[in-house]
Order: sequence, then C-alpha cells, then structure tokens
Amino acid sequence: MPRKRIRSLRCPTCRKIVLRKDAEFPFCSERCRRIDLGKWASGAYVISRPLTDPEAVGDAEVRQARFEQRPARADGHTKESHERRRS
Repeated sequence: MPRKRIRSLRCPTCRKIVLRKDAEFPFCSERCRRIDLGKWASGAYVISRPLTDPEAVGDAEVRQARFEQRPARADGHTKESHERRRS
C-alpha cells in the first residue's frame, strides 16, 4: 500500500520545518507570523515590479495617451483632479 506523502515547507522567518496540517502554516508560530507582517508593514519586503496582464498593458498605454492629451486648467490641474480634491 502506498504511503501518503506529508507536505512540508520551511518557515519563511526562522526556516524551521512546518507541516501543512499545523495551525500556523506556512509559519511555525504566531511570533514568526508577526515578524513577517512587520517586515511587510515597514517596507522591508516589496514587490519589485508591478504585476500586469500583457493584454492590459496596451489598454493602459492608450488611457495614458488620452490623459496626456487632455487640456489642463488655468491652475495647471485637469478637471478630474480638481473634482477629486473637492470631494
């Protein structure tokens, strides 16, 4: 009879082995979970580049081109930015 494989990973904070069935998975403890959260909150972890859909890139370029073609108001702001500041 084949043995069932138990999946495990290492805790991203302290590198201890953690089983998938553990309550704090993928961390080994609440302490490691909070350390990781603190690193995200302080900016120690960042996403290096924006995640984009290749099809959405073309749409974003079209929207940016349209935005750049809009005439600015006398105070240097577009109508949309003025309305956002008022609300």
